[in-house]
Amino acid sequence: MNEKIAALEKFLKLRNWKGGLITSRQNIFYLTGFDYEPHERFVGIFVFPGRSPLIVLPEMELKMLLEAGWRYEYICYKDSDNVWRMITEHLKENISMITEFAVEETFISLKYVRMLQQILPNIQLQNLDEALSEMRIRKSPEEIKKLRIAAQYADNAIQTGIDALYEGVSELEVLGEIEYKLKKAGLRDMSFSTMVLFGSNSSNPHGVPGENKLQPGDTVIFDLGVKYQGYCSDITRTFVFKELRDEVKEIYDLVLKANMAALQECKAGNKMRKIDEAARKVISDGGFAEYFPHRIGHGLGIEVHEEPSLHAENEDFLREGMVLTVEPGIYIPGVGGVRIEDDVVIGEEGIEILTKFQKSMQIVKSKFVLKE
Repeated sequence: MNEKIAALEKFLKLRNWKGGLITSRQNIFYLTGFDYEPHERFVGIFVFPGRSPLIVLPEMELKMLLEAGWRYEYICYKDSDNVWRMITEHLKENISMITEFAVEETFISLKYVRMLQQILPNIQLQNLDEALSEMRIRKSPEEIKKLRIAAQYADNAIQTGIDALYEGVSELEVLGEIEYKLKKAGLRDMSFSTMVLFGSNSSNPHGVPGENKLQPGDTVIFDLGVKYQGYCSDITRTFVFKELRDEVKEIYDLVLKANMAALQECKAGNKMRKIDEAARKVISDGGFAEYFPHRIGHGLGIEVHEEPSLHAENEDFLREGMVLTVEPGIYIPGVGGVRIEDDVVIGEEGIEILTKFQKSMQIVKSKFVLKE
């Protein structure tokens, strides 16, 4: 039996829940190694303690499922089939026995809940999110290896971004160059929508790249991540183009100091809130508390944002095998923004910082000038 599915079955059995359904793409990938684009079609894994798991999927995806290593029961259907009738027929011998039944509360649609209630009329729904999150929160050595490689690609992408800077270039042009080079290197997906932000646009923590043109004195934020074999990286670096203003140097120095202070608190057994508190104290003492509006970081893995959430109210403890981002920032309207983000593995004896690109202040000077 697949170890991850076996662990999920054990969780269900301990709670005397008769079964569960997993429908989210990310958790199906975690449990099986099978990745897909479902569009509007139903894909789900039914798990029952003491019985072989069952996956339901479109017929066109079966080859990829088997290539991923699935060796258990499956139902595959055509677009013209009534998939829920097929599921009902398959489960008919067990329907009367199923009462407590678990689903992913965060991800399952109301449509699927209603279909479940039609074929399993006696069920009381329970929440699988906590169990799946707990399983995924600590990464295996194999997962960390993939995250490490994803971070290496992200480091390379930052250099690609720097090399694409010249006066008059647009944010979207630089973004396009980064993603083009990554695809040429064999990377299919980004972890999230790449951010390349210049000047005043960089004062928006989640700014949207556009036709904004690079000018001397602009801060330049690259926030990007790469997916490698299903696992995400997430890095942010900030640069200055040609001319360094005093106010930008001040906030850059504070953010770098905050990043280092937060990393010092990334220790197994430490409370998560201490990471946020350490960074926030540096920025607050520097007089910029109101310009640091977000948490210090988040978990990283199959999704770019996973548990845990690293904020000042989180009393949970860091554990070996967790992979986190640490990303303090200061964003001042009319001046610009600075964010420095690293990906960090919590180890038994210390941390491994996966993102290696240097963090000291860099002023980028380009010999290229866009001519009108």
